Amino acid sequence: MENQTSTKTTLSDLSNIDWKEIDLSIIIDYLITFGKNLIIAAIVFTIGRFFIKYATKAIKVITQKRNVEASLSSFLHSLVSISLNILLGIIIIGILGIDTSSFLAVFASAGVAVGMALSGTLQNFAGGVLILILKPYKVGDFIEAQGYAGIVKEIQIFNTILGTPDNQIIFIPNGPLATGCLKNSTAASTRRVDIDVEVAYGTKPEEVRAILQQIVDADERIIKTEDLAPVIPMTMMSSSSIIFQMRLWTSASTHWAVRCDTIEKVYKELTESGIEIPFPQMDVHIKND
Repeated sequence: MENQTSTKTTLSDLSNIDWKEIDLSIIIDYLITFGKNLIIAAIVFTIGRFFIKYATKAIKVITQKRNVEASLSSFLHSLVSISLNILLGIIIIGILGIDTSSFLAVFASAGVAVGMALSGTLQNFAGGVLILILKPYKVGDFIEAQGYAGIVKEIQIFNTILGTPDNQIIFIPNGPLATGCLKNSTAASTRRVDIDVEVAYGTKPEEVRAILQQIVDADERIIKTEDLAPVIPMTMMSSSSIIFQMRLWTSASTHWAVRCDTIEKVYKELTESGIEIPFPQMDVHIKND
């Protein structure tokens, strides 16, 4: 109550103060101090703007050299610029003698609130950054992840867009893609095609292998170099057939075409040669006493 009364008295008596009695040295010292701080703030502002300008340019150059997605590059440029400008403003306010603790408290509380509200979104953003930097896949790759498979159409800040073979569009968050298991079928330039060929018992292996070898030799898409030469071993004797496996190397872009065409040719050639392709069967023998 005493403080309130004193304040009211002081405010009411302001009009009665004799300003001539006030020591002008105090005012002059304050103006000199404020002027010095203002000059320092202006110098810091100029240097800070110069630094921010070149820092944002450096971010742009780095993202271009690393072939970062254009949308992500723009976002990073804006994020760095805004953050540095806010920091520069807080520094200048502090130089002018204004208490910045309240500003920092407001920014800290706002940051916590936004972080909690957007935790999942921020995780996807971080995943997108990791994907664009580490490049486990790129646009045009065929990948399988999170139960979906398709060609990568676009890598966005928060999602990756896949196009399925039947022309459906799938949006997958970048967070799980960056931290989960992922299969990239087109990352390597070549892929192996494995085709099992079943023939009936009693068939001569050399006859089967000769027919399969002719099919391989006739297809120019199959790689026949020394290190990637096609092989046709007999791999199993099952309950109703013997199984050969054609292990063929081809480019990743022709993998499915070579596989489908070879299966069809194998069926035609074996059928025309009179070699039996058995179906699963069971022989039942009945004994009569």
